[in-house]
Amino acid sequence: MLDPQELYTVADDAPQLSDPVLVVVLDGFVDAGNAARLAAEALVEGRETTTVVSFDIDQLVDYRSRRPPLQFETDHWAGYSPPVLDIVAVTDSGDTPYLLLTGPEPDTQWERFVAAVEQIVRQLGVRLVITLSGIPMAVPHTRPIGVTAHATRADLVEGHTAWFGSAEVPGSAVALLEYRLGEAGHDAMGFAVHVPHYLARAEYPHAARALLDHTGVSAGLFLPTESLTKAAERADVEITAQVENSEEVAQVVTALERQYDTVAGANAEGSGGLGGELPSAEELAAEVERFLAMRDPADELPGDDGPAPGSPGSSGDDPR
Repeated sequence: MLDPQELYTVADDAPQLSDPVLVVVLDGFVDAGNAARLAAEALVEGRETTTVVSFDIDQLVDYRSRRPPLQFETDHWAGYSPPVLDIVAVTDSGDTPYLLLTGPEPDTQWERFVAAVEQIVRQLGVRLVITLSGIPMAVPHTRPIGVTAHATRADLVEGHTAWFGSAEVPGSAVALLEYRLGEAGHDAMGFAVHVPHYLARAEYPHAARALLDHTGVSAGLFLPTESLTKAAERADVEITAQVENSEEVAQVVTALERQYDTVAGANAEGSGGLGGELPSAEELAAEVERFLAMRDPADELPGDDGPAPGSPGSSGDDPR
């Protein structure tokens, strides 16, 4: 492996934070409902950020697979928006500072990138790394949102429902990051919010808000969710209208509601738990792969394109 330290630069004027949390949101892997992207945007909206670490993007991105935009004006190239992979310092609603890593998921050199982040975690004294994502699930939008939590230590996710057993799923840089950080003895965890599969290719701010609620509890931060709450209210109106105008989608939602209520009721009575109606780990992996193959930038409510595995579940009012 090439020297990981040559992959990044720490700013000379980087602020010195005391035991910060590092939140990681990388574009390129599964992000149903654009949940993680919307969450990251909400974290920096209207807030000052200070660049702490910059990665050498030329070594990590395949420009031919995701071409960055250039602005053309009449007879010349007038502007360029290069991809950026940075760690910035930002504050929460209570002015507590933390770190945020955003940008494209590296196309190459995953092990070197992960080793670089581990060096940075040690150098900056990061106490906890939290990754965010959204996964498509066969759950109704009319019920509380569920979240799958995972971590390098079991006590980091104590109180969270374990939705799945063993599974082999498509790899990602953030998953490898959590795995390697655990091997190195660092605390790391992640939240994958459950997005209704029929909304997976639209923007679903409810899911982003759930991610920030869970992250805030685990990190001890007061993360801003006001803009997401307003966006979620607008989304509710739009989704309701579209469901009412599509008998096919309405039938899917009704069926998912029945499944959700049946399993939730059995769990409350202690008569069957959550296991009987949950998808297998293999079905979850297949659904993630299906989402990756079908990703579409169109921001609209897609119709149901066949049954998708998933599980009814709820994080309730308490994000834990």
